[in-house]
Formats: sequence, C-alpha cells, structure tokens
Amino acid sequence: MSQPTPARPAVKAPWSLRAATLALAFGSAHAQTAPEAPATPTPDTTLPTIKATATAERDNTRVNAGGKFETDVRDVPQSITVVDRRLLDSQAATSLKEALRNVPGITLGAGEGGVIGDNINLRGFSARTDVYLDGLRDRGQYTRDVFALDAVEVLKGPSSMLFGRGSTGGVINQVSKQPRLRDGGEVAVTGGTDDTWRATADLNRRTGETSALRVAAFGQSQHSTRDVVENEGHGVAPSWRWGIGTATEFTVSALLQRTHEIPDYGFPLLRGSATDPVRQPIDAPANAYYGYTDDVFDQEVNVLTAGWQQRLSADTTVRARLLASENRTDARANPLGSVVRDDGGVPTRSDDLNRLSAARSTRDREIRDTSLIGQLDLTTRLQAAGMAHQLTGGLELARERSREHRYVWNTPAEDALINLGQPVYRAMTGERALTRTVTTTADTLAVYANDTVSLTPQWKLVAGVRGERFEVSSDLVKHALPPGFPADTTEPAAPKSETLWSPRAGVLWQPSASQTWYASYGTSFNPSAEAVSQSASTAQLGAEKNRSFELGAKLDLWDGELSLTGALFRVEKTNPRTTDATGTQVTEGLIRMDGLELGLTGRLSPTWQVFAGYTFLDGRIVESPQVGGGADAGIAAEGKAAPHAPRHNATLWTTWRVAPQWELGGGAQFASERWLNNYETAKVEGYTRFDLTAAYLAKSWELRLNLQNLTDETYFEASSAGRATPVRGRTALVTGTVRF
Repeated sequence: MSQPTPARPAVKAPWSLRAATLALAFGSAHAQTAPEAPATPTPDTTLPTIKATATAERDNTRVNAGGKFETDVRDVPQSITVVDRRLLDSQAATSLKEALRNVPGITLGAGEGGVIGDNINLRGFSARTDVYLDGLRDRGQYTRDVFALDAVEVLKGPSSMLFGRGSTGGVINQVSKQPRLRDGGEVAVTGGTDDTWRATADLNRRTGETSALRVAAFGQSQHSTRDVVENEGHGVAPSWRWGIGTATEFTVSALLQRTHEIPDYGFPLLRGSATDPVRQPIDAPANAYYGYTDDVFDQEVNVLTAGWQQRLSADTTVRARLLASENRTDARANPLGSVVRDDGGVPTRSDDLNRLSAARSTRDREIRDTSLIGQLDLTTRLQAAGMAHQLTGGLELARERSREHRYVWNTPAEDALINLGQPVYRAMTGERALTRTVTTTADTLAVYANDTVSLTPQWKLVAGVRGERFEVSSDLVKHALPPGFPADTTEPAAPKSETLWSPRAGVLWQPSASQTWYASYGTSFNPSAEAVSQSASTAQLGAEKNRSFELGAKLDLWDGELSLTGALFRVEKTNPRTTDATGTQVTEGLIRMDGLELGLTGRLSPTWQVFAGYTFLDGRIVESPQVGGGADAGIAAEGKAAPHAPRHNATLWTTWRVAPQWELGGGAQFASERWLNNYETAKVEGYTRFDLTAAYLAKSWELRLNLQNLTDETYFEASSAGRATPVRGRTALVTGTVRF
C-alpha cells in the first residue's frame, strides 16, 4: 500500500565545501605551465575502444589481477572483467560500488552484523575482504572513491594461490593512476540534482628524464533522493615515479581520503501476510528514512605504498612492494529491530504503515585498522626440457591489526521507537558509554610459486601453489558501565594458527593469436578471522575451503576490435561455517554455485562501442545441518537456494559518436530476484535500470550530461536478511571537463 510521503528536510551543500571544490578546480587549472596537447577525444569520428586503450599508458589486454606481474588477459585461465577510466567517466561513476555495477555476478550487502563500508558479493560469495589496491590487500572498512583509479579489474573464481586468504568468488583489484613522462592534466566539475557537487583534478608533471609526479584530487558534496542521506568528502592521491623505462624503477604513492556520510540502512523486511513466510521490504515511500539525523559514518583513509622493480636481465625481473595503512572509522547507525503492530498482531507488508512501529537498535563503534604488508616477487623466463617456462615466485609478510571501541546507549524507549508511516526526523537522545575494546592482530607468512609452460606454440599449462601461515589473537577489555546500562556478555576469543596450501592449475589452447580456450581448477580458503576480527564461537573453527572448475573462451573478433568471452563454472564451498541443530557453530556442509558468464567488449563499428555482460547463477545449499529459528523456526537450509545470487544478471553500456563532436549513449542493468537468507524466506524482487548520457567532445574540453536511473525505478541494490536499501532515484548530472 502506498503511503504519504513524509516531509523532506531541506539539505544543502555547505558554501564552504562548494567554495573548496571550485577553488580546487580553479587552482588545478593554473597549476601547469606550457601544457602539451592531450591524447583525448578529437573531432575524428573513429572512437578509441574501451577494450584497447583508456589512456596513453593503459592497455586493457594486460592486467595485474591475473598474476603478481602484469599478465596478458589471454594467458589467465579465469574470467576477468576490466572497467576502465573511459567507461567510468562516461557513466559519471564516482565510487567503487558504482563501477562494479558494470560487472554481472556482483551484488551488494547491506551491512548485516554491523559490517560497514563496501560490502560486495561476487558469484554469490562475500568479497568484502577481497579488495586490493595495485595487488596489495586494501582491508579498510570504508567507501572507496574512484578519483585516483585508472581501472577496476575483477578476477572471477577462487584465487588464494595469488592473493592468499579469501577470494571465494574472486577478487577486485583497483589500479591506481601512474605518473607518466608527459605533462598534462584535467579538471572536471559536476553539478546535479539534489544539491550534488563534485570537483576532480588529475595533474601530471614530468620532473626529469625518467621521472614524473602525478596528483589526483577530489572534493564533493552529494545528497540523494533519499531523505537525510548525504556523502561529503575530499581526498588527494600523489604519486612519484622515477627510473621510468630503465632497468631500475621506484614508485612512491599515497591515498589520503576523508569522508562524512549519514548511513542509510533502508527498510525492514516483513511477511506478505500472516501465513506467507517470505519477507520483503515494506512498501514505504522511496525517500523515507528511518535512522536518526545525526547518524554518522566518518572515515579517515591513509595509505602509503612504495615499490621497487629491478630488471636483472631481459628475462628476469624482481620486485618489492610495501603497503602501510591506517584507517579510522567512527560509525553510529541505528537499524530497525523487530516491527510491531499497534494491536499486537503479526505485522505484514499489507498493513497500513501508520499502524507499524519499530525500535532502532544502536550500533556504535570506533575502529582503527592498520596494515603493514610486504611482498617480494621474482619472475623469469627460461628453457627447460625443450619447453619455455615463465616462472614466478615470491614471499609475503603482513601484520594487520584492528582495534574496536564498542559503545552502548541508554535511550528512552519512546525516543527509540519510530512509526513506519510517519517517521519523525530528529537527533538521537540518551546517554553513551564505552562497553568494550577489542584488539585483534593477524600475522601472515606466505610463499608461492607458479609456472606457465609453453608445451607448443598452441598449448600452455599453468600450475602453482601457495603455502600460507595465518596466526590471529585478540585482546578483550570490558569497561565499567554506569547504572542502567546492560552488562556486556562478550566472551574472549582464543588464539588461532593455521597453515594452508592453495593449489591452482590450468590448461590453455591458443590455436591463433585471436583465440584462447581454457580449463582451470582453483582453490581458496576463508579463516574465521579473515576480516581480522574474532568471536568466541568461531575462533577455533578451521578455515572454510573452496574449489572452482571453469571452462572458458576468450576470442578477439574483427582484428581485435571486439572481444567475446564466455565461461562455464562451478564454485563449491566444501565446509561452510554454520550452526547445527543445537546452535553450535560448526564447519559442515556444501554450498555449490554453477554458472555461465558471457562478455562482449569493444567496437561494433568505428563510431559505436559496447561493454556488455551476462551471468547465470544456479546456487544451492547442497548439504547443511542448519535449521532456522525465530520467524524461520523449523526450516532446514539444506536444499534451499544460495543467498545473494540472482539467477540472471545482465549489464550493458554503449556509446555512439553521432557526429565528430557529439556522443550519445546509455545502458541498462538487469537482475532477477534474489534470496537473502539460507531458508528462502527473505528476498528482494528483480529490477531493470536505465541510464543515458550525451556529450559534446572538443579537443581540450568536454561537456557531458548523465541521466541516472532514468525511469526513477525503486529497487533494492544493497540488501541483507534483515533490511534492504532503496537506490537513489532519478538523478541528472552535468560535468564540464577541461584538459591541458
């Protein structure tokens, strides 16, 4: 039943932030002298293809996610999707989550269990800890911006041989912008509906014969068609590279980002009727907000990376890389608890929302995540037994630490309660107290080796193994609470050490330079403390183990103008963490994900380019001792569909140069319904979303219009078993870009 739309508070970008973004744009435009002509869109009607080159130094036929060193996509026996800078700019994408909308098989979680930041599911399995920055684990719980990225690479399937723990469904690698030996830059300013403002700058300066400095920066104030919700932030990413093109090369870079958000935990899920067990989001106005107006998700991101690469000979290269990060998060959100009806009956989606209320349950914590990760890698080519070998090996050492201060509130019950039909927007009330501090430390020691053997000019074998020692321990400190606060019943978690081996194998048949056919087998593992957090109930459980089988093809058509990819795959989690009939945590059962993936990337004509993909997922909980409780009491998980895996998922983005300076384009994203728990009793419906763009492209400047969610579709992208968050409604953005 449609409900009256609550009054929407006026929200405006602070004038100080608007001034800062305009100052950033103005200052950047005057930061260069004697600029060179850019390699950007020209009045030629022949388009640069998405597949081939996004910038003068970005070649999407070679990726970092396929190996420790840059590797040809055709030599990786797994599915890979690359979302490059040109595609991001044409869509006005600003965040990693927006970039990943282009990748079928990815869904977003809504932060169940207090998880915050980018919560990504890939091929139906969580990839929250499988995000990397230039091949190094980027573990922080924050919302990632794309201002400093050249591309996003998504490697599908278990890949612990390359990346260590995690990677059940795959990994997401962010590729940073690198300094280049050419002066230039660009400045872009965006204004849009719902008081949206954003400015970005990307400046590159040659500092010597073989050295260059590059600085990317952004500032923004983004609001939403959703009430109260906002995202304001700024960041800078400087990088210095010297020895470019020589045998010895060094790179030092940093990522500094500050973001203030009001978190959006969306709508609760209710049954369709008193006898219908399936829960779906309530039918509330798309702009309705149920948190407090002073809920907060503040993030400080500080990442420093350094790299050294030495070419010892034409065939041998050694590389060392170091990442040091400190990320601080202040997060207080108030998702809704159980929904009640005014007469005490069973609440359903068909009820008048004015009769339904729910209490907000506070999740308040301050988190400090630190990481120190070092990798040493070596690759060499040699001849042995009459065959060519590409050998790669390396060592990884890491110490990761998470310290969490958890707070509780003593809020009057009448203040915590909110009516779902007439939400009142106000700040939180009550008293706050520190209840516990948990510090968790994880140490990693890993070695790996991989060999790509060219048996003949057409046949290659890929085989590798990684051994990893993962040790974790926690320190729990409980704090004295004032009267009236509930006692903290958290139990300490025992230390845990595991040594695990991750093999990988594949065979490639390349009958021509434009064809690759492959079969592969890969594995991965998920320790209970994978995210550098422990609980007493799971600390002593062994790691989950995963395996993947994949058959696929990568074909270049029309002299490489168009790439067609396809794969059949099976991913199995052989001992998932779950609860048995007694409620005890165990690693037992089998989850299986069968699927088909298709991709099409490149140019259909000199003026028409396309980026499209489709994924079919058939996920099933094959074996499980888990039986539901509460609203799912007595329902067995065994035999049910795997959650977070829409059966059909497709994406399309295409642009057409209709005249030398004019470009038109658009796209669609489709996802079928998906289950949100292990019992097929919570789901969100499928959706189709449309976006459009139009741009005037001159030699040194560009003006672009983007219409996002053109039909103002109300659908739920981020979701969990307890709630689902509506996406932003129809949005118009105008971006002006100057290149020099």
